[in-house]
Amino acid sequence: MSIGTGYTQQALSEEEIRQILVQAFGELSLDGKRVLVIIPDSTRTAPLPLLFRELYALLGQRVQRLDYLIALGTHPPMSEEAIAQLVGVDAVERQERYPNVAIYNHHWDKAGVLKTVGVISREEAQVLTNGILSEEVPVRLNGMIFDYDQIVICGPVFPHEVVGFSGGAKYLFPGIAGADIINFTHWLGARLTSMLTIGTKDTLVRRVIHRAAAFVERPILCLALVMQGETLHGLYAGNYIDAYNDAADLSARLNVITVERPFKQVLSLPSTRYDDLWTAAKAMYKTEPAIADGGEVIIYAPHISEISYTHGALIDEVGYHVQEYFLKQWERFKQVPGSILAHSTHVKGTGTYDSATGIERPRIQVTLATAIPEERCRKVNLGYRDYREINPEDWAGREDEGLLLVRHAGEMLYHAPSVRK
Repeated sequence: MSIGTGYTQQALSEEEIRQILVQAFGELSLDGKRVLVIIPDSTRTAPLPLLFRELYALLGQRVQRLDYLIALGTHPPMSEEAIAQLVGVDAVERQERYPNVAIYNHHWDKAGVLKTVGVISREEAQVLTNGILSEEVPVRLNGMIFDYDQIVICGPVFPHEVVGFSGGAKYLFPGIAGADIINFTHWLGARLTSMLTIGTKDTLVRRVIHRAAAFVERPILCLALVMQGETLHGLYAGNYIDAYNDAADLSARLNVITVERPFKQVLSLPSTRYDDLWTAAKAMYKTEPAIADGGEVIIYAPHISEISYTHGALIDEVGYHVQEYFLKQWERFKQVPGSILAHSTHVKGTGTYDSATGIERPRIQVTLATAIPEERCRKVNLGYRDYREINPEDWAGREDEGLLLVRHAGEMLYHAPSVRK
């Protein structure tokens, strides 16, 4: 059981938040210890400025260090300006008011940063994945966690395309992990498909993540947050399994919208917190289960001009395709990192590929209405619309016509039971 409170109809008060933190940390012996808090980057909605202040008020005078590590996964490092906005305090003020606090970016691609904590054998991988994958997986993560006495995971729990729901030990893997476990878990999620995974609490990917987390020989406290929009509705503290489970249950009630019948077209407007398609594609993942066969999702994001600031070149080379496109040509694609193949199939959605004819039939059409040029959209096998010819207000209130407008897309999951079987 975790410590915590959650509501569907109201927000947590600051006093309730404070009391949960006091109870959770009161059970830990941290005087003079070094504490590392793992937090999400700006692609996740969370009241981090509030939590930054509350954690310092509670621990700052007790502990030797109260540092933060941003769980970037493979996202680009955050600038100092972006970090200041993330935690609500700029570098000068942190130095003056929080002298024993530092904030670090995770670097997934720097070998010197990573430490191997264990290995999942081929045999165990096969058992964990129900036979879907059977390869040895070195489990590497940011070695700086071993410079600390206590690890604290602090982040929100939302429906997620790879693991079912985000949060919990996911902030370790892939949050502060190396490429091997990132590629393995993402490709496993893709094999299961986003449509059947997203919004499911217990998944094979979650099972792998928990196995990997068992290699981490440091005490871990998890602060699992449940948001609806910008509002904090729940906070659960405990081990990374119990806190995650309680938060996922509440998130399922707050962040999943069931529609009576699927839509033929969805205009999905990703939040401006996403600055490339790699992150903004959540606008597709979270609406795909509410789109009828043969329908279309249009990702309307004039602010986005890049496919991926980290992986763009590889995606240009591979393109976006249904899963069968890769599996039926495995010798051609087996050297491509699993996270790239996973992103490709997640964005394209489910469908079929006939290797004899070379014809690919996705279930739905995915169209970009962004600042990414038409030529590049066609090159990567996605549709193109000129965003200047679309007025989102024209889509409002037309659900009876089979049209859905989704604003601030990326965290709320829409699904129609008749589609998601």
